[in-house]
Amino acid sequence: MKVLAITQARYGSTRLPAKILKEVNGKTLLELHLRRILLAKTIDKLKIATTDEEGASFIVAVADKVRVEYHKGSIDDVLSRFYGTAEPEHPDYVIRLTSDCPLIDPNVIDTVVTFAIEHPEFDYVRTQAASFPDGLDTEVMKFTALEKAYNEATLKSEREHVTPYIWKNGSADGGTIFKTYNFPNPVGKFDANDYRITIDEPEDFEVIKTLIENLGIEKDWKTYIDYLIDHKEIYTINSRFSNNEGYAKSIANDGVYVKK
Repeated sequence: MKVLAITQARYGSTRLPAKILKEVNGKTLLELHLRRILLAKTIDKLKIATTDEEGASFIVAVADKVRVEYHKGSIDDVLSRFYGTAEPEHPDYVIRLTSDCPLIDPNVIDTVVTFAIEHPEFDYVRTQAASFPDGLDTEVMKFTALEKAYNEATLKSEREHVTPYIWKNGSADGGTIFKTYNFPNPVGKFDANDYRITIDEPEDFEVIKTLIENLGIEKDWKTYIDYLIDHKEIYTINSRFSNNEGYAKSIANDGVYVKK
């Protein structure tokens, strides 16, 4: 059984350029993100799926520092880039993570991976957005499901965001192609639109920076959220932003994507 974790990381960003390379206490958010992932016990290997754009050299430098392998691919066809990162490894399961989640929790990763492996009837398991704060997103899929999506997904939104073809056609959302499950938060309900420990906006960085400076980089997700609950003046800095704005934009601009 081989479990491969892949995190998507690119230099460009419409709302906050080079956001994952911003530093707190002398370390980039990307480095913090990678080191937190590497604490997960269920992962056999971690790789970065990055791009061919010029700024990718900065991401490669962080990868080399942390000793994590990387693969460069398409900027727009992220599904192709993601598949190209996974395919040479011949994994049984692939974990999809995104580098805009600097405080990703290794315990959440382990919990979702363990559930997926113990329930092999599911092709795909993801953290339930309705009960996890934004910034803990973890998706675990069989490699066969990823390969099927790579070969069959045609819409731009399906290629730009990797897994929509799987979960839209999954049993948890009324589909029939894949058997899927939305994993609920065992701690309790913390809606993704209520608490943000992700980084898409300048205000997000202000929140992340405050959390790290006050609590350090090794706390579990609940400790960070409890801090926001207790410090409303920090919570309100980025609370007005919605979850998954990027995907909503892709849907609005949807069309058939021609693989190059």
